[in-house]
Amino acid sequence: MATIKGTKRQARKHHRQSLERRMRNKSVRTRVRRQMRAMRVAIADGDADQVKVLLPGTLSVIDVGWRKGVLHRNTASRYKSRMAKQAQAVIAAKEA
Repeated sequence: MATIKGTKRQARKHHRQSLERRMRNKSVRTRVRRQMRAMRVAIADGDADQVKVLLPGTLSVIDVGWRKGVLHRNTASRYKSRMAKQAQAVIAAKEA
């Protein structure tokens, strides 16, 4: 972090806090995206067993993203709804 002489102490503190929040948000966002990517791969492969294993964890990680403030409530809800719908289609196709 480059500091400029004459910068107010509170401004430096606010900048430092924003960097810390950014790193925290980035890790949560990355975790959500990785989990969703793994779920999409399982759905694309039509692997119903893998989908059953990944679905609860994926929905949980999306909820964590919402609780941490990284995802908007409606965005999280939309992701969960679409994932559940696609997963159900794969599971139903296997059983049929």
